[in-house]
Amino acid sequence: MNSATNERNWLFDPSLLKLVHQCRRLIQSEFGVKLHLDEANLATSLATYAGKTRSKHLIQTWEVLKQRVPELGKSCRPQEDPAKAGGGKDAPRQRKIIYRGQVVG
Repeated sequence: MNSATNERNWLFDPSLLKLVHQCRRLIQSEFGVKLHLDEANLATSLATYAGKTRSKHLIQTWEVLKQRVPELGKSCRPQEDPAKAGGGKDAPRQRKIIYRGQVVG
């Protein structure tokens, strides 16, 4: 078996798969993005959207998933927004409002 398969064995556990499906549904309803189980960076994408969400249910579901699969917490860190990473106090802060995956303000 290759290392990618070994890293994704947790997806074969039905209780963990249920949590992943819940996260995927919540992400799709809030951001309009459909994540697929066969994506190479599925866990990273889940972490990224869990870091951006306003949904307490998504945050809680992601935290439960990370507790049940310890390697997710280590290897999957949400990606920083480039505007926040490069900008200090001098850079003006622009805020995007996203509703169901569309920028509205």
